[in-house]
Amino acid sequence: MIVRSFALAAVAAVVLATSANADQIVVGDIVITEPWARATPQGAPVAGGFMRIDNKGTAPDRLIGGSLPAAGRFEVHEMKMEGDVMKMRPLTDGLAIPPGGSVELKPGSYHIMFMDLKQQLVEGTTLTGTLRFEKAGTVDVRYAVRAVGASGSKAPAGHQGGTPDHKGH
Repeated sequence: MIVRSFALAAVAAVVLATSANADQIVVGDIVITEPWARATPQGAPVAGGFMRIDNKGTAPDRLIGGSLPAAGRFEVHEMKMEGDVMKMRPLTDGLAIPPGGSVELKPGSYHIMFMDLKQQLVEGTTLTGTLRFEKAGTVDVRYAVRAVGASGSKAPAGHQGGTPDHKGH
């Protein structure tokens, strides 16, 4: 009876831990939280991917690439103001993740561009791809596909914070 109670408690602990961290992926010192992509209209050539990346280690790492079977190309991009114009550019050397720090990939800022889409990204579905880090290596990631106009975390409306929406990404 004690063994059975212990086994049930262990299973419950695993289920609770898994559900609490269902939106987190760990690879080495890197913790990826809440990866998601925006839904696209039929025929759209690009989509955006977003998440939070924390570096729990003492050395910097760098997001240098990845893949998504639904896209022909995967690029890490940055958006920033140059004068009065918002400009987007690929980060050819990748995105630095400082030791003990974090980087938020979100609309209007750093983000992943899924380019040459092979299919429509449909809200409510999940896409499996990879992220490749310079030191931590490659990790499988599941992107939850959110609404076309989604702008951030799953926080309640009015509590999302962040920067202005970047249409189409």
